[in-house]
Amino acid sequence: MKKFIFLLFCLFLVKISFSQIVYKTTWKSEASHKVFVTEWKSEADLVVYVTDWKSEAKGKTGTWYFTEWKSEAEWIVYFTEWKSEADIKVYFTNWKSEAGSK
Repeated sequence: MKKFIFLLFCLFLVKISFSQIVYKTTWKSEASHKVFVTEWKSEADLVVYVTDWKSEAKGKTGTWYFTEWKSEAEWIVYFTEWKSEADIKVYFTNWKSEAGSK
């Protein structure tokens, strides 16, 4: 059972290491990922750089582009206030070079 959970966790990390086109929802039930924003980079599973250009949200860069349209999003995220409820912990950076999975 532990190996199965570890394998799922590894697959999840591979998936989150890709940059994403993200839609922010206010409804937890429609989210594909529940995200907790941490104040500490060392605590995060993923360091995210937010870009204004959709074309930059490609590859394994940890770059997120927030879209206004749910239909074009790769991820639909719900930002939770509770760390224990989150699927992933992220730290937002102002520097593109810091972005990526840990």
